[in-house]
Amino acid sequence: MVKLALWVPLEARPGKEKEAEQFLLDGLPLVEQEAGTTAWFALRLGPSTFGIFDAFPDEASRDAHLAGKVAAALMAKAPDLFNGPPSIQKLEILAAKLP
Repeated sequence: MVKLALWVPLEARPGKEKEAEQFLLDGLPLVEQEAGTTAWFALRLGPSTFGIFDAFPDEASRDAHLAGKVAAALMAKAPDLFNGPPSIQKLEILAAKLP
């Protein structure tokens, strides 16, 4: 069962929308290697607005994700692709339905 989550809203720099989308798509294979990441979503919320939502069973899994390859890649590419540094918000999941 998932108990914790992360929400990361992202706004692409003008002209970087396609690159931002590809960057998020390229993150999926990295996240698939993380046993503790129960769910991961890369989202497009508007023409230049994106987001990442992930869910975890426990704090150790969430911490491992934050110390992993996807988070490192996000921090490295954020200055080029997104307006401002990523705002990583820690959430508590009250209820969920997963396959």
